[in-house]
Amino acid sequence: MKKAVIFDMDGLMIDSETVTYDSFVKVLHDLGHDDFTLEMYCNVLGKRKPGILDVVEGYYPDIDREKFWVDTHILLDDSLRHHVPKKKGLDEILAYCRENGLKVVVATSSERARVQEILTNGEVWQYVDDAVCADDVTHGKPDPETFLKAVEKAGVDKDECIVLEDSESGIECAYRGGIDVICVLDKKYPGEDYASKPIRIVDSLLDVIEYLKEENA
Repeated sequence: MKKAVIFDMDGLMIDSETVTYDSFVKVLHDLGHDDFTLEMYCNVLGKRKPGILDVVEGYYPDIDREKFWVDTHILLDDSLRHHVPKKKGLDEILAYCRENGLKVVVATSSERARVQEILTNGEVWQYVDDAVCADDVTHGKPDPETFLKAVEKAGVDKDECIVLEDSESGIECAYRGGIDVICVLDKKYPGEDYASKPIRIVDSLLDVIEYLKEENA
């Protein structure tokens, strides 16, 4: 039986990856680069700031890392203040968790202030029992620390938790921690090295509700 659901945020609860990609494209255009593709962007999914900047610098060695980061997040944060695009099934699964007494823990590579602002603006924060953010860990995904701390926050055993992830880094994080993970597809189908690690790969959070009903029947 599952007693807690551990949610990644970006690309899983919130369709922030589309907004972030658009912000990357705009800022890189302003910096003189017009060839940044969605395929290139997929290589930053699930990474923290240093890893993201390393990927971008790998494509554009002359990039001013801090200017790129600051300008991108000004655009991104402004967009998410005006509209938080929730992923299909998010409201339904949060309602299901509340109605059935399942703990909801957010475990993300984003910093807490950003997480609280986005999820509050999206009218989601009130459904969250606890969160593990970038500020709370020493080692980011794919190190298992993030999800292991989320299990602690949930106050249940590992086998009573299910992690919901969209990125390869997040899948690896849960797998290394020995926690069941479902991949909810977003921008990229997991590569061969990752596709065997989730217990299921599904199209939306609505499919996760069906899994929880089966698991807890």
